Amino acid sequence: MEMTQIIIAGAVIGVTGLLIGLLLGIAGKIFAVEVDEKEVKIREALPGNNCGGCGYAGCDALAHAIVQGDAASNACPVGGEAVAKEIAGVMGIAAGDMVEEVAFVKCNGTCEHASVKYEYYGIQDCQSASMVPGKGDKSCNYGCMGLGSCVKVCPFDAIHIVNGVAKVDQEKCKACKKCIAVCPKHIIELVPKKSKVRVMCSSKDKGPEVRKVCDTGCIGCKICEKQCNFDAIHVENNIASIDYSKCKVCGLCAMKCPSKIITARDGAVLK
Repeated sequence: MEMTQIIIAGAVIGVTGLLIGLLLGIAGKIFAVEVDEKEVKIREALPGNNCGGCGYAGCDALAHAIVQGDAASNACPVGGEAVAKEIAGVMGIAAGDMVEEVAFVKCNGTCEHASVKYEYYGIQDCQSASMVPGKGDKSCNYGCMGLGSCVKVCPFDAIHIVNGVAKVDQEKCKACKKCIAVCPKHIIELVPKKSKVRVMCSSKDKGPEVRKVCDTGCIGCKICEKQCNFDAIHVENNIASIDYSKCKVCGLCAMKCPSKIITARDGAVLK
């Protein structure tokens, strides 16, 4: 009797399992969501960092946006030109021109150059320190705070604090923009990686005020602007700014700058 009950129970369980499996299979076919083959191939081509540098929630979202025509084939800053070409091939379109960019910290206010107004002993985080009066211990209200919020968010180990100022490793940076988003002073921007000339200051104060707090800040003298033969650099709001589409890297602005804040990027040689 007991054996019969065991056999019956086993049969019931087996039949129930088969019915559930059958129903799940049918439901899977009925409710299946069609996946565009192009979207699958594009997702496979993307690097998978899910960093958000493209402006979308992750690589899946970007792949969907590209297929829908809402994003360009070269929208992934991490993948660069190689990935852009592969995606363009999947989409059957011409690859758009892609200028490789890197993050750049517009400050040269190191410990030797910038003065401090008090000693800060609070939370070692730029966003936290920006909430206190004066926004950090440096006398320059525009300078890098050097507490490393940007370092903490970088998924590529491409930015570090060196002598009180954040410095970007040009070879590691993937232009994901996370450091830009987290900087409370808004002194990090994307620049063309190939560009050799950079303005290492963000202060919008007038010259005399700049000199009081930093001996290497832009004083808005416009000497660089007057020296440039290509209309590639202008001083607005007391700070020099370079138009990289016009810059020919002649080096005159860097050579004539009295504050020496227009410099070649690390490893570059001005011709």
